[in-house]
Amino acid sequence: MSSPSSSVQQARRALGQRLREIRKDAGITARELARRAGWHESKCSRLEHGRTPPSDADIRAWALHCDALGQADDLIATARGIDGMYVEWRRMERAGLKRAQQSVAPLFERTHRFRMYQSWVVPGLLQTPAYTTAILRTVAELRDVPDDVADAVAVRMERQRVLHTGVRRFAVLVEEWVLRTVIGDAEVMAGQLGHLIAVGTLPAVSLGVIPLGVARGIGWPVESFTMYDDLQVNVELVSAHLTVTQPREIEEYAQSFANLARLAVYGPRARTLITSAIDALG
Repeated sequence: MSSPSSSVQQARRALGQRLREIRKDAGITARELARRAGWHESKCSRLEHGRTPPSDADIRAWALHCDALGQADDLIATARGIDGMYVEWRRMERAGLKRAQQSVAPLFERTHRFRMYQSWVVPGLLQTPAYTTAILRTVAELRDVPDDVADAVAVRMERQRVLHTGVRRFAVLVEEWVLRTVIGDAEVMAGQLGHLIAVGTLPAVSLGVIPLGVARGIGWPVESFTMYDDLQVNVELVSAHLTVTQPREIEEYAQSFANLARLAVYGPRARTLITSAIDALG
């Protein structure tokens, strides 16, 4: 799988290719277009190769001088969509952690099939209040965002009601080292692991654990991601949040999830790994 940030760059290159085709259809050179628009002559090349994201004004000027004003609105919508694919955590959380948690509510409400892979922490839908609090406290300190952790935890806990609606299905994969990574303290972690066992018995939930030491093959550990039906993938990066909506890229994540799922153990074997992690807490 290509790196998440490359997905944004690929989309920018695709938009640049569209701009190039529009210019060529108009029968003008990049140098002439730059002259008409009052740009430095290198700007057209940067836009066409996706090295510089175009502004709304850039696109309107391009369309105007290429006699393609009818395409301007569509091109602007595409460019804005690319900008929205990659959102820095700091920008998302600037208004507070509660707002960041609330922002995904519509997505959860309209999704029927969830596929979640976590290589970092227990997925949010399966977290306890204490575990979520420990995570968000760390986030608030690291990113220097408003301290509304209690409100943000309440929002995340309310979201978990989707597990019990009966109309949604949840396929969850976690690496065994997620079970062994102590978040908060041993008491918080023991409570979280016990909750994981309980929620794994829900009819709508399929919980798989990928054991330590398993031969990976093509099921290589990757960045944590969640698939919402076959329409969108949200990817968690260290510094940002990536939204993938291109069908080809969604299929790549679906294939990656299927490869990882074949490595996981389920039912009693998964519970044994979770219980072992609890015992290791002492």
